[in-house]
Amino acid sequence: MILNASQLNAIRQLNDEELRKGQFAAYGYPAHTIRDMLHTIEALKKEKKKWQRLAQDRGQMLQAVRDIIGSGSNGSTDSGPDPEGFNKAD
Repeated sequence: MILNASQLNAIRQLNDEELRKGQFAAYGYPAHTIRDMLHTIEALKKEKKKWQRLAQDRGQMLQAVRDIIGSGSNGSTDSGPDPEGFNKAD
């Protein structure tokens, strides 16, 4: 089951009300378990954002490397045989 942000907020509010009731809360209501679950969800969201940023940075770096390699292999930096006299085509 996938919950959107408004559903998570509703669960959080209901759970906070139950936690505030203390000993007068509904019998058997797992308020602490739900609170722990909500903390886990928030931690997972932060972790997902971190990995998405890392993937975006990695993609940008790979593109920069491709651009550098691409500009070096099109012949613009090749001014002839290398200093040892070896031809790159051989």
